[in-house]
Amino acid sequence: MLSLQHVTKYYQAGGNKNFVLNDVSLEVDEGEFISIMGPSGSGKSTLLNVIGMLDEPSEGYHYFIGQAVHQLKEKQRSALYKQYIGFVFQAYHLIDELTVYENIETPLIYQDVKGSERKAMVADMLDRFQIVGKKDLFPAQLSGGQQQLVGIARALIAKPKLLLADEPTGNLNSKQGEEIMELFRKLNKEDGVTIIQVTHSEKNAEYGTRIIDLLDGKISSSRKF
Repeated sequence: MLSLQHVTKYYQAGGNKNFVLNDVSLEVDEGEFISIMGPSGSGKSTLLNVIGMLDEPSEGYHYFIGQAVHQLKEKQRSALYKQYIGFVFQAYHLIDELTVYENIETPLIYQDVKGSERKAMVADMLDRFQIVGKKDLFPAQLSGGQQQLVGIARALIAKPKLLLADEPTGNLNSKQGEEIMELFRKLNKEDGVTIIQVTHSEKNAEYGTRIIDLLDGKISSSRKF
């Protein structure tokens, strides 16, 4: 499904290159659930952003479902992202001015899904996440756990093949965090969604089928379960 080959990301500072990712090669098969771990500053979020096409590598090759992403123009990359990738952020990234319903609906509007179809798909998501009663509320009126559920519902509404999650339980209490991780496990096992998450938590990492450890922008180890 996904292949990164010798991917490097650096920033120029004066005459020096500051490496965030350094010669990273990674293969991800469809249906995997991968956890990326490592200390702060090891390049975890940058790696996730490169995989999710939110960031471009300075060097290297990036293939996703048979497409050479490193050769695509920005508009083509954006279309690929919208069609196949869902992103869940630690800080939720919901739009404050929109209701729960409207936040979840947003990706479908970008994909030009017809109104009646959008309505049915959003209703299905609200039902699935048991947040029908919250649909007219705004993000500020929700708890952290509820906001994260809305964020996940929004990420999944367009039926992505790949779900990327950056510290998805970082702002939640342990019970809420556990519920989110169980939800991810179910999505992976029952719906076949490929998941790559960045996490500091060994416990959360073990929900995955493989743990990749990053250190100083390089993969230091890879453990399978």
